[in-house]
Amino acid sequence: MASICVLDGYTLNPGDLDWSVLAPFGDYQLYHRTAPEQVHERAAGKSVLFTNKTPLDAATLEALPELRYIGVLATGTNVVDVEAARRLGIAVTNVPGYGPDAVAQMAFAHVLHHASRVAEHHQAVKQGAWSAQPDFCFTLGALESLSGKTLGLVGFGDIARQMARIGQAFGMQLLVHSRSQPKDLPADIEFVSLDALFARSDVLSLHCPLTPQTEYMVNASTLALMKPAALIVNTARGGLVDEAALASALHQGRVRAAVDVLSSEPPRPDNPLLHAPNISITPHNAWATVKARQKLLDIAIANLAAFVAGEKRNRVD
Repeated sequence: MASICVLDGYTLNPGDLDWSVLAPFGDYQLYHRTAPEQVHERAAGKSVLFTNKTPLDAATLEALPELRYIGVLATGTNVVDVEAARRLGIAVTNVPGYGPDAVAQMAFAHVLHHASRVAEHHQAVKQGAWSAQPDFCFTLGALESLSGKTLGLVGFGDIARQMARIGQAFGMQLLVHSRSQPKDLPADIEFVSLDALFARSDVLSLHCPLTPQTEYMVNASTLALMKPAALIVNTARGGLVDEAALASALHQGRVRAAVDVLSSEPPRPDNPLLHAPNISITPHNAWATVKARQKLLDIAIANLAAFVAGEKRNRVD
């Protein structure tokens, strides 16, 4: 039987899921959060660790001789020194593909927020603006129809494909750019260069990993290519965006933005996007529907069960 520790389980399970699914594998300890100085004390003697955002670097892993398995409660594995884990014979797994519907739903919630201005009008009504009107209706600015507009997608994985389906349901035209042209790209979706995607999109949504090649892909140069009032949506990684350049464009009224991720999280109070106009920001919770979190937990448990059975499942080491 394993000795298990969940280092930072709160974001996955704030209380509405059931951790007892770990019980068949051994004794387990749960922590909402673990500070860096607490990691060794809590992980010592454990053979299985689960982490979401708690870093496990080489020095930490080398100080845990009993550790045999790390389950990352997310898709990205940058919190673990995977090379060190491989060298030490520690298995590392991640959880891919648990919430494409959830992320696409939030991305389009942002799109609709900017197109239909629901929150803005709701607040105005609550503050008495409708009651004071001489007419039966009013608007605080132009309301947009998505039909006929162009949705550009950077990347064409599961989330982007769901975005494409939603966009087409609204009557949008679809453009895609990715590292390589998808072999199964539908005939009604056009594959274009990255510059063409920035230039032609009314809504440009980022769905690619953060790599040296994609870092700061939204920058002063690519922003200059965009249509006036085009909307940039980022539910992928904060590092894809040069936040200072985007903030400048927002203050100038050249573009709009909708983001669920920032370069550092939680953000520093002086992050330029927090004080910019023409932007909607959510706190990296696009992934966090109950359904998606339950699927994440289910996959994490299945990964551990496979390891115990001597099988490889979602291994990244």
